[in-house]
Amino acid sequence: MTPSHSLFAALFIAQAPPASGPQGILGSPIVMMGLMAVMFYFLLIRPQQRQRKEMAARMASLQSGDRVVTTAGIHGIVHHVKEHSVMIKVAEGTNLEFDKSAVASVQKKEVTA
Repeated sequence: MTPSHSLFAALFIAQAPPASGPQGILGSPIVMMGLMAVMFYFLLIRPQQRQRKEMAARMASLQSGDRVVTTAGIHGIVHHVKEHSVMIKVAEGTNLEFDKSAVASVQKKEVTA
């Protein structure tokens, strides 16, 4: 055996659990990895999926006349909605075209009775 192999074997044996007595359920590396995967799902993946669904619903509900704020901080009124973009009126005679994903918040137009 080469010195590097014997060092690896010594480290591997040193990290092995003692042979006496059963380990607790949380001592198992497989259980700990599973718990970490569940934590990542509930803390990172699930909230991100919810945000993505909310953003898709917001983009699908855009209508002409809605007041919007873009991710760049530009306030305006939706003038025209296309398949992947939206025309926003920011001033009289000034319309800017943005991707729908650039809309950060939507305030629906008020319906007068």
